[in-house]
Amino acid sequence: MNAELQALKERRSVRKYKADMVPQELIDQVIEAGLYAASGHGEQDSIIVAVTNKEVRDKLSQMNRAIMGTKSDTFYGAPVVLIVLAPKSNKNAIYDASLIMGNLMQAAHAVGLGSCWINRAKEEFASEEGKQLLKEWGVEGEYEGVGHCILGYTDGSVPQAAPRKANRVFYVK
Repeated sequence: MNAELQALKERRSVRKYKADMVPQELIDQVIEAGLYAASGHGEQDSIIVAVTNKEVRDKLSQMNRAIMGTKSDTFYGAPVVLIVLAPKSNKNAIYDASLIMGNLMQAAHAVGLGSCWINRAKEEFASEEGKQLLKEWGVEGEYEGVGHCILGYTDGSVPQAAPRKANRVFYVK
């Protein structure tokens, strides 16, 4: 099987990470792959905020936990959080940003990192606290949170794929 197709089948969401920080070079490679995601009309207007500062990462995790209503770390110990934000003015932006998320996760797998899409970015960055963070980070404009792509070194084995459900493809010839 083609290596790229095999990688698509092998990538899994990881929910347990080592505390070891990921080298900047690998983070940059993952981000670059995200920036090459397809976008409607070639707009390329979704953005990525890369968080490696532990204090900020922990604050985001706390905000995420509060929205979810849990006490456990919703980032599963991952030391890197890539936040994907979509401009509210673009009707295709959520789709475009979702493609970025997919590329980020595939790229992480390609460079030997674990990843997982964590939700609730929409609620985080719609809050006053989230808007203030964006302002502090220099993000200008009206953005909507689409997702957090957490990255890190997998602690333990990578989960195996569940069998694919039947009857999910319909052919019209």
